[in-house]
Amino acid sequence: MDTVSSAADRRQQPLWVALITRLHFYVGLFVGPFLLIAALSGIAYALTPQLESWLYHDALTTQSEGEAQPLARQIAAAQVAAGISAAPAAVRPAPAAGQTTRVMFNDPSVAEFQHRALFIDPVTLVVRGDLPVYGTSGVLPLRTTIDQFHRSLLLGEPGRLYSELAASWLWIAALGGGFLWWRRRRIRRQAAGPQRLRQRHATLGAVALIGLVFFSATGLTWSKWAGGNIAELRHAWGWGTPGVSTVLQGQDAAAADPHAEHHHAAGSMDMGAAQVSDTDFDRALAAARHAGLHAGKIELLPPVATDRAWQVREIGREWPTEVDQVALDPRSFAALDRTDFATFPLAAKLTRWGIDLHMGVLFGLPNQLALIAFASCLVTLICWGYAMWWRRRPAASREPQTLTAIFRLMDRRSRLVVLFVTAAFGYALPVMGASLLLFVAVDYLRWRAGVRQRVAQAA
Repeated sequence: MDTVSSAADRRQQPLWVALITRLHFYVGLFVGPFLLIAALSGIAYALTPQLESWLYHDALTTQSEGEAQPLARQIAAAQVAAGISAAPAAVRPAPAAGQTTRVMFNDPSVAEFQHRALFIDPVTLVVRGDLPVYGTSGVLPLRTTIDQFHRSLLLGEPGRLYSELAASWLWIAALGGGFLWWRRRRIRRQAAGPQRLRQRHATLGAVALIGLVFFSATGLTWSKWAGGNIAELRHAWGWGTPGVSTVLQGQDAAAADPHAEHHHAAGSMDMGAAQVSDTDFDRALAAARHAGLHAGKIELLPPVATDRAWQVREIGREWPTEVDQVALDPRSFAALDRTDFATFPLAAKLTRWGIDLHMGVLFGLPNQLALIAFASCLVTLICWGYAMWWRRRPAASREPQTLTAIFRLMDRRSRLVVLFVTAAFGYALPVMGASLLLFVAVDYLRWRAGVRQRVAQAA
């Protein structure tokens, strides 16, 4: 956010600089609260791995020692404890000694896009926990709540407007602020009072610029409208994430969803159409290991219908990324199709890494600390911006600088450039475009009020 420049400043700076300055101010003033919520909830989300390890320690870990029992027996123990006779929707074998196996069921008692997960001691078959988990990523309740607040303020689909609004404007505010810092970098360091706060605001914004633009861009990929446009663009350019075909008889498979961490991508499972026994999970695991999936974190997904194959996938998002997948024939358990992360196109790898960086999981604790640092910078920038505005807000007797007045002073070519760029970004980022119309409407009313005030004074 930036303050309204003085009249002398406005006479000295080009019109396009004044336009960027005023737009930067509007973004900070009107979008700042939404950016603040996104930043604070992002900090909370970054802390969830450690919080969940402490809160759900009993469910995630076990003190038993010895050889793990077959998955069939672990699944049977989960079925008895849950009172469910149907096959699981997914199973995640214990990734290491001292950790539990996660058996996930479709259950009407949990919310939409959730599974009921039972955490089984693989040695003793004791049920260590019974929790709802969200989406294909299977996140636990604490992270689910924080994630949904960060994404939609717990308001469902309508609430996604807030996060898309914040992500749509963050990169513009960051780049605009960086440009203004570059223009004003010659301001003396010994400036005092409001001018010193303005310097600090600009310098901190320049330091955090790359991170803020990155989080804005990756956040937009999860949005509804802008994210849909980005998905279409990636598909048109062949940047989609490869996925295995689970359709038998050679039918095409849908591309994998790289955003599975934030929503349910697998669809509902109709296990009544496919006959799956508990022992099949052991056969599928052995076949996947034989096919080369050696990661500790792995998930088994049984066929959802008689014309579907098993899907076994690695789910390690840390570095090095382990997300290879294989489709298995439901009768012979032979590998029918596979994808290896090493062979992904560079764009698909960058998408995977960008999403995992945004979520703070790619490099573990350093990634979390970096996310917290950038979000804290954004919180500080917003607070400083409001402080500057409050200190230097224009007096009621002074006519404010407006976008409308600046636009009217531009030549015809500059106006056409502004209109073209605005239309292009408004089409690509619909929520940004709609909010910009509101900005312009407010700005126009302020400009009209100033014109009437000048007319009254002249009379």
